[in-house]
Amino acid sequence: MTTQIRPALLVLEDGRTFHGEAYGAEGETFGEAVFNTGMTGYQETLTDPSYHRQVVVMTAPHVGNTGMNDEDPESRRIWVAGYVVRDPARVPSNWRSQRSLDEELEAQGVVGISGIDTRALTRHLRESGAMRVGISTVESDPAKLLEKVKASAEMAGSNLSEAVSTGEAYVVEAQGEKRFTVAALDLGIKDMTPQRMSERGIEVHVLPATASIDDVLAVQPDGLFFSNGPGDPAATTGQVELLQEALGRDLPYFGICFGNQLFGRALGFGTYKLKYGHRGINQPVMDLTTRKVEVTAHNHGFAVDAPRDEPTTTPYGVATVSHVCLNDDVVEGLELRDGDGRLKSFSVQYHPEAAAGPHDAAYLFDRFVQLLEETA
Repeated sequence: MTTQIRPALLVLEDGRTFHGEAYGAEGETFGEAVFNTGMTGYQETLTDPSYHRQVVVMTAPHVGNTGMNDEDPESRRIWVAGYVVRDPARVPSNWRSQRSLDEELEAQGVVGISGIDTRALTRHLRESGAMRVGISTVESDPAKLLEKVKASAEMAGSNLSEAVSTGEAYVVEAQGEKRFTVAALDLGIKDMTPQRMSERGIEVHVLPATASIDDVLAVQPDGLFFSNGPGDPAATTGQVELLQEALGRDLPYFGICFGNQLFGRALGFGTYKLKYGHRGINQPVMDLTTRKVEVTAHNHGFAVDAPRDEPTTTPYGVATVSHVCLNDDVVEGLELRDGDGRLKSFSVQYHPEAAAGPHDAAYLFDRFVQLLEETA
């Protein structure tokens, strides 16, 4: 018995075209084309809300070996707008697998394409930059699909965190003895993040992206946390104002990824769009506080524009760059200290919760606990 080949078409907004086979659901989809360099962890990648409205190209050539399960998702659904792989596994093989990746993509309506030269596509995105893209299993004319791509929304200027946030607040209980209470703003939070805090005795109150300073203060928090999430930080104003209110009250703050970008904007720095971003689980970052290098998990297309060589005086204290990417010197973390040098708040651009990714940066959750201890 032979399986019928379902043709699929991928067209970038500059007209570059790839022909392949359908992978996942039938139909067509549009988004920003980005590439992920992770060799593992595709299930966590697919369910990371930071990928909302992005079409993810996997640079690893063989994807789907371990299938899909109900234990590893990082949120309630797959968020990628589309999925691009070169050589999908024909049969998943893992004791935890419950279904194939292809079946899961189809069940959740995610349109993908396989059998294309993902190395050539990635090199094109590296040279030309991230851009809009369309994938279709119903349109065979590249010119017609290109028209639709050019009519689709751009990532720059998009405020997307509210679209992926929780609708209602919920609590992740502390494991063992409760030590602290933290208000966590869900801008696209991954499930493992409050879990990492829970493991350290923190009761985490996860709040919607639309939460106000009164909502935050209502849980009587010892600290405030902003999660990762999608969209352009320059298009996000409400959460920046909330963070400034919290900093003005000297509420300790820890931010991850999008939370780092919003922290930068709250301190008065600008943000900008990277040419093609950082996405993967193998990015080298130096912690300038300890001078140690860690291999980290990344998923971001924007970065903070802050001076790396000198401190900046802000209305809330003295801000410095705490982490830098060793590949391209992009700002990967910020610290805020008072006049005596005491740490008040900090953030990092990457994902220390290790889902998926290395555990090198797990110490940041311990640093947050230490900050809460010192300000209690």
